[in-house]
Amino acid sequence: MSDRFKNKYRNDSTRLKNWDYGWNAPYVITICTQNREYFFGDVQDGMMVLNDIGHIVHSEWLKTFEMRPDMNLSMGEFVVMPNHFHAIIGIGPNEYNTQRDTHCGRDAMHCVPTTTIDTNDANDTNENSKNKFGPQSKNLASIIRGFKIGVTKNARLINPGFAWQSRYHDHIIRNDESFYRISEYIINNPMKWSADKFR
Repeated sequence: MSDRFKNKYRNDSTRLKNWDYGWNAPYVITICTQNREYFFGDVQDGMMVLNDIGHIVHSEWLKTFEMRPDMNLSMGEFVVMPNHFHAIIGIGPNEYNTQRDTHCGRDAMHCVPTTTIDTNDANDTNENSKNKFGPQSKNLASIIRGFKIGVTKNARLINPGFAWQSRYHDHIIRNDESFYRISEYIINNPMKWSADKFR
């Protein structure tokens, strides 16, 4: 990832303490393969050329939105790279987050916390962890978990050694400027692959 996004992508071990990851907001995620192994294809002349597993990643991401109509998800830019996956995903207002959403001082348009937030929280993607915000089956972590499971199941039919890195990176997109900047980064990722830190 380029230097301009340095420290912008939060590892899932540092969740925002007062933020419910099922809330209505746009998020950017990055998921890497185990040991950053090239499982998904390669970049040729500035374009990503997907192999069979890369096509599985692409199709499983599209299925994510078909399978979860009740979460009111929106799909932003995404790209499958040789050893990682970037995507913007929006969780819209739905029956789950409106029931548990107290708005706790947030700007409704971009879901920006207006209260002080401690960024050193426990890993809420851990299956054994507890989150005070209610059901963990309808949040960002559950979406990523389902996507990774779907890819893994199908990818291992082609390559039994396929594996994801256990953690992923996420960032709450707080305004339009960030949204467009991150979208542009994702679109241009293959063209800038030679300088990518994930290479």
